[in-house]
Amino acid sequence: MIRHIYVEQEIAAHPRTRQICNKFPNATIIPCDRYTSVFNSNAQNFRLQKKNPSLILARKHQNRVTPTPAGYGIGSTQNYYFSHMLNCLYDCRYCFLQGMYRSAHYVVFVNYDDFIDDIRNIARESIDPSWFFSGYDCDSLAMEPVTGFISYALDQFASCPSAHLEIRTKSTQIRDLLARDPIENAVIAYSLTPDTIASALEHKAPSVEKRINSLKKLQNHGWKVGLRLDPMIHSATFKQDYETLLDNIFSQLDCTNIHSVSFGSFRLPKGFYKKMVRLYPRERLFATDLTENNSMVSYGTEIEQECKSILEALLLRHISKSILFPCS
Repeated sequence: MIRHIYVEQEIAAHPRTRQICNKFPNATIIPCDRYTSVFNSNAQNFRLQKKNPSLILARKHQNRVTPTPAGYGIGSTQNYYFSHMLNCLYDCRYCFLQGMYRSAHYVVFVNYDDFIDDIRNIARESIDPSWFFSGYDCDSLAMEPVTGFISYALDQFASCPSAHLEIRTKSTQIRDLLARDPIENAVIAYSLTPDTIASALEHKAPSVEKRINSLKKLQNHGWKVGLRLDPMIHSATFKQDYETLLDNIFSQLDCTNIHSVSFGSFRLPKGFYKKMVRLYPRERLFATDLTENNSMVSYGTEIEQECKSILEALLLRHISKSILFPCS
């Protein structure tokens, strides 16, 4: 339950600000000049705030839509990401957000129309189809009952067929998606790990089985769906765990009607990794098999290549290589 909502004075009268605040009638509204004065302030404890985050409503002024990191995409040469929200309801131990941000508070940028204007401009100027990835700095759907952003975005993408939208999520908040007709230029992509990993590391997230059930409902409704096995987490039972996961997925989904599958190794910038170790000094994930290379912390080359080879071979039992996209 949200107890405090910080509201930038610039957007205090914005209709979406009022709509969101009305969903929390008992919350205390606290005015602020800029969201950064709250979100970026010193002496914050991410781990403590995560137990009871506040909500911050703000306007995103610049850098709303930016190119993705190299190697991130599902086949196009024109790849961009955007974040209508910062931080996530879930508490996955491997998530880079806890190493990047000082604060665990949720930030929602209410100027949705500015994001869409930027997306339309990029798509209009691009020769090749453009892909726009939602869910990089948050979970795309987890806060949808509060924000309504994805419903708004889908309405806009429906009239801009040269722009393609990936909605990346672990959430089961799919009611609005099942209540509308699918659009051709959107993919609902679920992040998935084996049960043993999810139960140990993906705190507060829906179970793997619930995510697969959501994928099944979406696929049956006509939505394009994708699988995102990122990050791969190494363990002594890696092959067995991922084989079980994939058998479970493909026994319930139509494998001939999956849009795309991507996978990538666990990796973190060195600075993020050090901060996360300080937050969770007893977390086993950070204690074994990791090495530093070019300011990134990841599995050693031998382990990484072994995991990629095993997972790719397991995936190709079920899908065509044409829809498989390793993240470099």
